[in-house]
Amino acid sequence: MTARLTALHGNHACALAAVAAGCRFFAGYPITPSSEIAEHMSHALPRAGGVFVQMEDEIASIAAVIGASLGGMRAMTATSGPGFSLMQENIGYAAMTEVPCVVIDVMRGGPSTGMPTRPAQGDVMQARFGSHGDRPVVALAPASVQEIYTETIRAFDLAERLRTPVTVLYDQVIAQLLESVAIPPPEAVKVAARKWANGAGGFQPYAADDDGVPAMARPGDGHRVHTTGLTHAESGFPTQSPAVADRMMRRLLGKIDLHLAGIEKTETLATDDAEVLVVAYGITARAARRAVTELRRDGVKAGLFRPVTVWPFPERALLRAAETARAVLVPEMNAGQLVLEVQRVIGHAPPVRPLGRIDGEPMTPGEIAAAVRELARHA
Repeated sequence: MTARLTALHGNHACALAAVAAGCRFFAGYPITPSSEIAEHMSHALPRAGGVFVQMEDEIASIAAVIGASLGGMRAMTATSGPGFSLMQENIGYAAMTEVPCVVIDVMRGGPSTGMPTRPAQGDVMQARFGSHGDRPVVALAPASVQEIYTETIRAFDLAERLRTPVTVLYDQVIAQLLESVAIPPPEAVKVAARKWANGAGGFQPYAADDDGVPAMARPGDGHRVHTTGLTHAESGFPTQSPAVADRMMRRLLGKIDLHLAGIEKTETLATDDAEVLVVAYGITARAARRAVTELRRDGVKAGLFRPVTVWPFPERALLRAAETARAVLVPEMNAGQLVLEVQRVIGHAPPVRPLGRIDGEPMTPGEIAAAVRELARHA
C-alpha cells in the first residue's frame, strides 16, 4: 500500500479526505474562505454515490446534515465564523441527541462579517462554548495541508465512534495553501463503524454499556426510537427527573473522558529542557516551530507544545511539556482565547503570557522569537 504524493490546497484536501472517510452527504452554504470545500464536494460526492445539497443558509445546512446522519449516512458541512455562529444551536442538538457529524470551520477575521479573506484564530472558544449548556466537545486543529487530510479522516472516525459532532478548525492561510500531500490508498483509510443496535427486543436508544456510547437504531430495522433535544431518559422520552437528568448528562459528558486516549493528540519540540515553552496551534504553530528552531540555534532554551486536539484540551500532556519551563508564551491570532485554558491548567507558576495578533496577518517567527527572548531575560 503506497501513498500517492500530490499537490493540494487545504480545502481540496479536506474534501478528498471526507470522501475517503466515507462521507456521502454534504449540505452547506457558500462562505469565504471555506467555499472551495463545497465546490469540490459538489463534484466528488455524486461520483462516489453520495448527495450534495446547497442549502438556503447555515442553519438549514447543519439541520440537513443531522437528518442525513440519523438516516445512516456519514455527513459533513463546512463554513466559516459567521456561519459557524448560526450553526451553534443545531450543533448542541446533535450533541444532545448523539448524532455523528463533522463540521469544518475555516476561520477568518471577525467579529461579524470581519475580514472574509484574511486569517484568524478567533473561533477556538466558540467551538467549545458556542452552544448553550454543557455538552461533549471534540475539536481538532490541523497545522498543514497534510494534517487537514489526516485530521478530517480522524474527525469522521471520532464522530462515528463517539456519536458526537466533531469540529475541524483551521484558518484561511492553510485552507488556500498549496502543499504536497501523501494520499493513502483507499484500503488504508480506517474509520470506525457506527455502533448499530442488534435485533434484540427491549431496545433503549440511549442506554449505553461501559464505553458510554449507546447503539444507534438503523432506519428500517424495526426499532422504536424517540429523538428529542429535551433532556431524556434512556428511552429517549423527555424527563424532568433530577436523578435521570443527572445520569444522562454525566454519561453524555463522561463518554469523552472515557476515550481521552484516542481523542487527544499533541506534538512537542525541544520540551525536555525548555525554559520558555511556546503553546501554539494551527498556522501559528508553524511560525512557532521556526522560532523555536532558530532560538535553539542561538542558545535559548525554547520549546514548543502543539495541541492538535484543542478540545478536550490535553491538560496532562501540557503539564508534562511545561515541567522545566520558567515561563509560557501562547501566541494566537486573536485577542487571547486558548491562553485562558493554558492559564487554567498551569496556574500561576510558571507565568503564562499571551501574544495576540488581530490585524488579519499571520503571526511571524520573528514576533514569537522576540517575545520568547524577552521572557527568557526576565524568567
